[in-house]
Amino acid sequence: MITDELTVEGVSEQGESQLPLSLFVNRELSWLEFNKRVLEEAADPAVPLLERLKFLSIYFSNLDEFFMVRVGSLSDQALIEPDARDNKTGWTAAQQISHIFEKVRSFSVLCQQYYHDILRALRDKGVDIVDFAHLTKVEELILQKRFNEELRPLLSPQVIDPHHPFPFLNNKEQYVAVVLGEKEGKTKDQLQVGIVPTAHLPKYITFNIDRRQKVVFTADLVAYFSGKLFGKQKVQENYLLRITRNADITVDEAYLDHEQDFRGAMQDLLKKRKRLSVVRLQINRKPSDKFLEYLCNRLHVEASQLVEEKIPMDFSFGFSLPSVLPELSKALSFKEQKPFPSIDFSKRNALKYLSSHDLLLAYPFQSIKPFIDMLNEAAEDPSVVSIKISLYRLAGHSKIASALMRAAEMGKEVLCVLELRARFDEQSNIDYARLLEEAGCTVIYGLVDYKIHAKLCLITRVHHGKISYITQIGTGNYNEKTSEQYTDLSYITSDPVVGADAVSIFAALCLGETVEQTQSLWAAPHGFKSNVIRYIEQEIERQQQFGDGYIGIKVNSMNDMDVMAALVRASQAGVPIQMFVRGICCIRPGIAGYTENLHIHSIVGRYLEHSRIFVFGRDPKRQRLFIGSGDLLNRNTVRRVEIFAEVKDSTAREQVLKIMEALEADNVKSWEMQPDGSYRKTGGHGAPVDSQMYLAEYFARPVQVTPERKTMMSRMSEKIWELFSPR
Repeated sequence: MITDELTVEGVSEQGESQLPLSLFVNRELSWLEFNKRVLEEAADPAVPLLERLKFLSIYFSNLDEFFMVRVGSLSDQALIEPDARDNKTGWTAAQQISHIFEKVRSFSVLCQQYYHDILRALRDKGVDIVDFAHLTKVEELILQKRFNEELRPLLSPQVIDPHHPFPFLNNKEQYVAVVLGEKEGKTKDQLQVGIVPTAHLPKYITFNIDRRQKVVFTADLVAYFSGKLFGKQKVQENYLLRITRNADITVDEAYLDHEQDFRGAMQDLLKKRKRLSVVRLQINRKPSDKFLEYLCNRLHVEASQLVEEKIPMDFSFGFSLPSVLPELSKALSFKEQKPFPSIDFSKRNALKYLSSHDLLLAYPFQSIKPFIDMLNEAAEDPSVVSIKISLYRLAGHSKIASALMRAAEMGKEVLCVLELRARFDEQSNIDYARLLEEAGCTVIYGLVDYKIHAKLCLITRVHHGKISYITQIGTGNYNEKTSEQYTDLSYITSDPVVGADAVSIFAALCLGETVEQTQSLWAAPHGFKSNVIRYIEQEIERQQQFGDGYIGIKVNSMNDMDVMAALVRASQAGVPIQMFVRGICCIRPGIAGYTENLHIHSIVGRYLEHSRIFVFGRDPKRQRLFIGSGDLLNRNTVRRVEIFAEVKDSTAREQVLKIMEALEADNVKSWEMQPDGSYRKTGGHGAPVDSQMYLAEYFARPVQVTPERKTMMSRMSEKIWELFSPR
């Protein structure tokens, strides 16, 4: 039992209940544990070698964004509200940052180990990442020639002095920094420093020796030959530096109170982001005390913000390296797996089919093409009067945007609710806003107080004087690229009640408001969390009366205290709860008296798990299934517009349940959260089950739904659920 005196309030219909803080996990440390699970894929020998390298690159890319956003936010909080405490651990912002750096440094040992394991495996395949500490004479001669002819003419070394102040260092770019010998007239206390930017250079160069492919990082090459860049001044120390800047900027009403529109304000803020404060300093070796003091003074950082990296600081090369290794790339990468075309709408039959059939598309196993075909057909169909859609992140060359522009050019009313604050996609969305407007679409930028994260598309038709709707609700963005990388669901229905709700939602957004009541759809910020808690409470009542309550939830992250308190109540009532939470999870399972009936797994595999699914109840006659756009994070439940829809179609329901069953059966890519907040790889007897590979096969064949099949599926569901029933 937990005996902590510190508690947190969880609100229920019965009043306030006190929950011990040690029942919860800090959000930031939970995310770091998720990123560690990504890192572990880089060590899995069953993963192809170049994919292992890519997972290492994903780990570092994730970490960059984490420092820019989360650590950036905490850094601001530490200045503005230094005494404010996290409601799950009681830590201040400064304490959280300290724990974060401690955790990140502890993972560095694993990063080094996995990277060197990958290097050894690449060497066995005839590929060498050049180590400057062990250059052969031939390698040095070749590199000196390449440096002099290809790189040196592009370099602009700068000596820092009163006439040349310390330069502004750009976010996530590498610099060679050198300490020079004392210059005449300088005192020993005045450090002479030189800086060489490398961002404009290629990340790496390659050459061949004796049928072996050599890969050389150009920043390392510049550092190695830095002694040739500063004339007669001798280089005494050289380092590679890389900084991470705070990117946590927000748009508020005060800033927007100018004679410029929302789009103009965002462009100004994007410029401001580039110059925000430094939250992390990476360096390739331990600096001298004097140089460390110099850097801290110039960059306005503390020594505690320094991370020593003994492997490359810019790991983006892991994404592009396969392209320069064509002979190895195919053998050392995942086998190509093209999305299955589940239904053919190329003959302009989409609207007729969808007017009488619901359709579920499961990405990346199934293709997004039927949805795009539907939009293109709607653009030309004379019965279609309008298309309304909420856009968050679009692909670089978006076929969806092209279809919307085509519809506007054909005289349809096209409303695009385009969220400009999609982090790190702001400029892309600003550019698309211009293109859509020029094509004749009506573009609105969402709400000041709420990000619009919903995935909602509404096609309105008038046929023989009657209005009808085709509505699509998704768990992922309208993005063809990520539809082949993320597991997401897209549900299309002609249900008139759903369509009427979508009409109300878009009407409210056009007025700068949020919908407070709907008939069928759940709409955050008012109708998402309240419905989740309402259905949890119903399962508690069902468990108490009939003993067959059940809750199944699949989300990417969870930290909403009200929802977690409701799940604790459900567990205490004996309701079996099966959760799949890919990333942040702030509640500990298996705690006696609180969460012993709560089971939490995280799937980390080839594809990014991204779909959100809620299942309430076991009995097919009363079981309710919902899919939608929001996680159980505070930002999704109270600060964003999110949309969820109930899946009612029998075939679609079977498909959603099959996804949940596959996740439960996974014993290859599944991690189980332990009571202490750590994760353990799920093992198992019998044949290995990789849920993503299983679902790829499942969705690559047509599913014929018959009464006999439905009975079989129900029996399979019961067997799976029995595994998680309280003993």
